[in-house]
Amino acid sequence: MPPLRLAHFVLANEEMAGQDLATLRTDLFSRRWFLLFFVFLIATAIYVGCVVSPPSLMDDVDAVQTQIAKTMLTSGDWVTARLDGVLYLEKAPLIYWLMAFLYKIFGVADWVARLPVALAAIALALLSAAFGMWAFGDRAGFYAGLCMSTCVGLFLFTRIQIPDVMLTFTIALAMWAFLRALDEEEKQPQVWAAILAASLGTGLLLKSLVGIVFPVAAALIYLFLAKQLLSRRTWRRLRPLSGSLIVLLIAAPWHVLATLRNPPYFAWTLQSGPGLYHGFLWFYFVNEQLLRFLNLRYPRDYNTVPRLYFWLFHLLWLFPWSVYLPAITKLSFKPVDRAGQTRLLALCWAGFILIFFTFSTTQEYYSMPCYPALALLLGSAMAAEGQWIHRGTRVLGAITSVAALAAIAIAFAVRDLPTPGDISSALSHHPSAYTLSLGHMLDLTFDSFAYLRLPLCLAGAAFVLGAVGNLRWSGMRAFLASSLMMVLFFHAARLALVVFDPYLSSRPLAEALRSAPPGKLIVDHHYYYFSSVIFYTDQDPLLLNGKFNNLEYGAAAPGAPAVFLTDSEFKDLWTSENKCYLVVSEKGADRIETLVGKEHFQTVATSGGKLLLTNLPAKHSSSTLLTAPVAFSLPSSSAENNVHD
Repeated sequence: MPPLRLAHFVLANEEMAGQDLATLRTDLFSRRWFLLFFVFLIATAIYVGCVVSPPSLMDDVDAVQTQIAKTMLTSGDWVTARLDGVLYLEKAPLIYWLMAFLYKIFGVADWVARLPVALAAIALALLSAAFGMWAFGDRAGFYAGLCMSTCVGLFLFTRIQIPDVMLTFTIALAMWAFLRALDEEEKQPQVWAAILAASLGTGLLLKSLVGIVFPVAAALIYLFLAKQLLSRRTWRRLRPLSGSLIVLLIAAPWHVLATLRNPPYFAWTLQSGPGLYHGFLWFYFVNEQLLRFLNLRYPRDYNTVPRLYFWLFHLLWLFPWSVYLPAITKLSFKPVDRAGQTRLLALCWAGFILIFFTFSTTQEYYSMPCYPALALLLGSAMAAEGQWIHRGTRVLGAITSVAALAAIAIAFAVRDLPTPGDISSALSHHPSAYTLSLGHMLDLTFDSFAYLRLPLCLAGAAFVLGAVGNLRWSGMRAFLASSLMMVLFFHAARLALVVFDPYLSSRPLAEALRSAPPGKLIVDHHYYYFSSVIFYTDQDPLLLNGKFNNLEYGAAAPGAPAVFLTDSEFKDLWTSENKCYLVVSEKGADRIETLVGKEHFQTVATSGGKLLLTNLPAKHSSSTLLTAPVAFSLPSSSAENNVHD
């Protein structure tokens, strides 16, 4: 029996009259586990299926995160994150620990680095389903799991190795544990109170204070609205004192060690600027939490989404399920039973996060922790069905029909267009937008779709499936068709990322460098711009005019390594007898030519608008590695220990 029909059969058999209680419980247990397994299959097909490489790790934060984890593993310092030996004090460490732990088991590779985020996405889908089943019943929980595993936002914002999906999991688990600790039918509220506290402590190690602020604020608002805030029973079951101890046991050791190893310990100032160094504690909490919220953080290496767009984008992040959002208004939010309590909590949970970021600096993915709350509400509404659900299904059918026609028409229109080189030659460039998560979408041109024929065809097939399913069916069959549509669409997106690989990643330059004679690697302008070269070659580079943005604060720390080059230092090094390599953008190459003269470099490789240059021709490859220039000292090179996928 096909999976779609099998799932329909299991869900359709709601009536079990005439069975004894033991048989009923067995059937319910079996059905629930089957539905969870179905959600697991959908989520695994998407997230584990997209772990493989290519696409390679992208330049910017993607390869940066994986490199920090590799440095922790090789250095043995699991407390202080570093990039190129420079202190990197911005982020909590748990995602680095998880990647480093998996490196230890499977070896250092890009697909290994992607496992923690992929597994967290699968776990989040299962948690959303289990939470919904507990609150609303099997059908609603199953739909919540489908919504979570197949929504656009979760897929899009797990293409880079950031901890937000893990944070979202800990917040969702904390919210479920909170309700279960308060539930009258719960026989072990102390266990769920401990799970709540453990989730908060883990959230602190994933993304600092928001790991506690979001769930605690949502819970307090809920208790106020449910008139339980001042109840002795509430606090007796939540056990705040023992819970605080659990939070401290989990999160305090790293915070204390990081503070002690990176003094000064206390700096009572809000002043932030070039060359100022106030230690770990000040930077991590004041600069990264308070000043970022107030949009006063330095360096300001981020952008913010206009508030209206931030809210409206959720129609895209929750697609295809956002068509059912109007049906949520028909639900009851009165906390008179478990379902009403969960809906009210989900409303407080999502509402607080969205309002919080309305008054703060905002990136598109910052609101990910509210996705499970919205998935629970959507699952509850979809299980109730009704006119709004029926209309939403037909609207989705119309949208996917238009999308299918557009994909097919574009694929047909570009069928004969030439595709010389890689896709970067057909793209426009908008560097000012790249601090936003979707900034590179502005680079697309019509001609660039000629490089995307296969992804376009697969996406078109996915939309055809969605159109047929949502125009022909309704209810559960339509929901399953939409889920399968998204599985196909996400794999089309992965194929598109493979095409974009030379543009978004510098791996071809890394491969060329690994095949070239040994020499010292230099990165032009910013570590982030070519971070994948560093990961794939396992070299510690010098940074030409790279003392800004994320590395600026660490560069001001006492004892910072001498890895930053000025133009004059670079010119002296480049024109010496020591073999060097430089990775640079095509625009940056013009400046290098002016600085050292065209006769002093040759191109080793080009890819995606980026170049690998060397200062000596191949016949001079016997030159020794640079070890001690006159003006400054260099860290040792690890060129001999290249990483192989």
